[in-house]
Amino acid sequence: MDIGMTLLGQALSFAILIWFTVKFIWPPLVAAIEERQQKIAEGLAAADRSKKDLAQAEEKVNDVLREARGKASEIITQAETRRAQIIDLAKEEAIEEGNRQKAAAMAEIASAATKAREDLRKQVSALAVAGAEKLIMREIDGNAHKALLDELAAEI
Repeated sequence: MDIGMTLLGQALSFAILIWFTVKFIWPPLVAAIEERQQKIAEGLAAADRSKKDLAQAEEKVNDVLREARGKASEIITQAETRRAQIIDLAKEEAIEEGNRQKAAAMAEIASAATKAREDLRKQVSALAVAGAEKLIMREIDGNAHKALLDELAAEI
């Protein structure tokens, strides 16, 4: 065999192998590589979208937290205001109740004093009548009269 024919046979075999590879093997390989590249690109895009979504979610969370803190602060302020109002109202009611009780006690004291005066007047008038009665019943004698007045003074 001649070397030229061998080379020609090998070249022809190699050309058929290249044609077969380009026709049947290369397209599925290229398609698989392109598909893989597309999946990688989609994965990177999804990762970027996820980062953006995460940043937006964090921003929303921060906004919600700021709003919640603001509302909490407002509620605390309202509660403190209401507490001060309740305390002031309770103080006013206590002062009013104290004044009512004081007025009632003063009225009771005045009533008791008036009653005591009336009782004292009745007793004094009864003693005066009794003394006058005794004076009239006895003879008018200076010593007896003086002794009777001393007795009345001791009773009063």
